[in-house]
Amino acid sequence: MSSISIPPPQCLKKRLVVPHRHMFGPGPSNVPPRILEAGAKPVIGHMHPETFEIMSDIKSGIQYMFQTQNRTTLAVSGTGHTAMECAIFNTVEPGESVLVAVNGIWGERAFDMAERIGARVNTIVAPLGSYVTNREIERALSEHRPVLFFLAHGESSTGVLHPLDGIGELCHKYNCLFLVDSVASIGGAPLYMDQQGIDILYTGSQKVLNAPPGTAPISFSERACQKVFSRTTKPVSFFLDLSWLANYWGCDDKPARIYHHTGPVTAFYSLRESLAVLADEGLEKSWERHQKVAEYFHAGLESMGLKLFVKEKRARLPTVTTIVAPPGYDWKEITAYIMKTHNLEISGGLGSSAGLVFRVGLMGCNSSKANADMVLAALKDALKHCHRSKV
Repeated sequence: MSSISIPPPQCLKKRLVVPHRHMFGPGPSNVPPRILEAGAKPVIGHMHPETFEIMSDIKSGIQYMFQTQNRTTLAVSGTGHTAMECAIFNTVEPGESVLVAVNGIWGERAFDMAERIGARVNTIVAPLGSYVTNREIERALSEHRPVLFFLAHGESSTGVLHPLDGIGELCHKYNCLFLVDSVASIGGAPLYMDQQGIDILYTGSQKVLNAPPGTAPISFSERACQKVFSRTTKPVSFFLDLSWLANYWGCDDKPARIYHHTGPVTAFYSLRESLAVLADEGLEKSWERHQKVAEYFHAGLESMGLKLFVKEKRARLPTVTTIVAPPGYDWKEITAYIMKTHNLEISGGLGSSAGLVFRVGLMGCNSSKANADMVLAALKDALKHCHRSKV
């Protein structure tokens, strides 16, 4: 037998050290001690009855957070991208028509995913920093007759909060499912899945929920389930096949749960605790707190002479603020200075907003006036010390 030729890496002989940092970018956000402690509890089996009880608690918490009575409500093992693919891969078959509202990078990603599985994808493109109107949506629904319409409620790349009222009704008028990405908005801005006629809604664990990345709540309406379970072809992904996931999460009528994959049990602990934190505060109080802190932060930015990227106040996402990058400065130098000097993360733009904006996320436990003041002081300091071109 051959001898070992690759020695143990020296780097692994050192103990792991992770710095504490103020996570005020668009995500992930800081994880409070209560949720960290939950995730550190002992590992048990992913098919143990105690795990199923935790999963049941998670389902109830998601139904509260989403404001839905949907039976098919669960958490996908993965980040928000996983839930996005779960939604699209299960509801769309090759050759079917999909309509995507593009008001930032998440619409672009949804377009890519749907196109990869052979869908005929059309888009409605919003002006940068704005949103598409219901009239534009109805015109596109009438023209393209899609089976699915995708919309990002909280577009974290541009800082836009997209209005939802009336869109579900329009989709159902044209026999189309309404899919909403709420990764950056859920818990921080009002959303009512059932009342607003949303057929599929998903989010991530790492933003307002303040849990570590790795679980993605998702819910399917009865209308969506009828489409999924009457497909003529199998979904392209076994891992994201809703018929298997629904069984693992106890959402079907089968007497027993069948092994599908090894669920991330410690991540379930964290998600369950994060939903408990949200329930303790109450959705309406959480929405109100995020809105008040956002308005306070926006006023502070404007008093410094900085401009907000989203001009219309009601279209500003309360969880992630986009600030116009001040002319003459290198945005990378500013974010690097703030990280080095203040141990604080803020981000530049993403996708079409790259180079145009700074993005500041004040989400969940990070949404406070004290943290807003911390960011304002860091920005003021950076603008004072970073190089400004005279050209």
